[in-house]
Amino acid sequence: MIDLRSDTVTKPSDEMRAAMAAAEVGDDVFGEDPTVNLLQSRACEVFEKEAALWVPTGCMGNEIAVKVHTQPGQEIVTEERGHIFNYELGAAAIISGVMIRPVKSVDGSGHLTWDEIEPALRIDPPYYQAATGLICLENTHNFAGGSVMTAEHCADLCHRARQVGLPVHMDGARIFNAAAALDTTVADLTRQCDSVMFTLSKGLGAPAGSILLGDEDFIRGAQIWRKRLGGGMRQIGILAAAGLMALDAGPHRLREDHDNAKQLARGLAEIEGIEIDCDHVVTNIVIFDIIPTGKTSMQIVKALEIDGVRAMGFGTAIRMVTHCDVSANDIEVCIETVRRAVEA
Repeated sequence: MIDLRSDTVTKPSDEMRAAMAAAEVGDDVFGEDPTVNLLQSRACEVFEKEAALWVPTGCMGNEIAVKVHTQPGQEIVTEERGHIFNYELGAAAIISGVMIRPVKSVDGSGHLTWDEIEPALRIDPPYYQAATGLICLENTHNFAGGSVMTAEHCADLCHRARQVGLPVHMDGARIFNAAAALDTTVADLTRQCDSVMFTLSKGLGAPAGSILLGDEDFIRGAQIWRKRLGGGMRQIGILAAAGLMALDAGPHRLREDHDNAKQLARGLAEIEGIEIDCDHVVTNIVIFDIIPTGKTSMQIVKALEIDGVRAMGFGTAIRMVTHCDVSANDIEVCIETVRRAVEA
């Protein structure tokens, strides 16, 4: 089975499993797991941030950031297709007591400009309106097709947000993909953000875990909320050992995933009934429209799975994500499988 539903489906390598088995561990709730501490320290070096905290999932990392940055009754502003708004089950409302004000990205990139953000802000509003408490960005932007935000764009938004007294959180689940595509560093891409979350269990290849970064005061607050949310997991050096391998080795091979995604996009573009702009495929996410086929996305997805390929359908589109368990040969097989499913 060629599984292109997400880059979360990767399996740990034999070397990663060996590192997990040999990991030195301690009680992380007491701050005594040496492997976790090493991973957090290494993340701080890579991102050039003061402090870091291992969290079980990216969703927890994002929601902890929202909680620490905001007060109940406030709003957070994010792009309308953002993960925090669409795929975290209303957790910002449940956990933090805040509303989300989604803003449409006019150019479709998923990366808002200040001219788009500013009208949605409520700075010192009248008593009957909720004040804005946080701006949330996403890089790469998942459902904008893995699009990337430049360091200059992010720095400009953070500078303007700071002028009006607002913090900025970066959902950087796939920030290393953005860095690879832009040929820069994750530190440059997130330097001005007040907090950053990145995921070890997507393109980097670890089986679990994410890292939340910020200044020391922010991480102290984040540690309290991780415990409150049930994220204190004791001897997690076993998972942190995999995270260390993913953080050190994973970023260097992401360009291979990007090349495979571009190869996939070019092949799909040649299939009658599929609409895709190959120029928009810059990282490891490929989203294509299937309306001209006369079939639904679920019909095609079911046909693909019967033929040995897994993908994710939503609305009139299908998403495929390349990762370290997918080869260039798998991509060619996938293209022909899609062709058969469409033409059947």
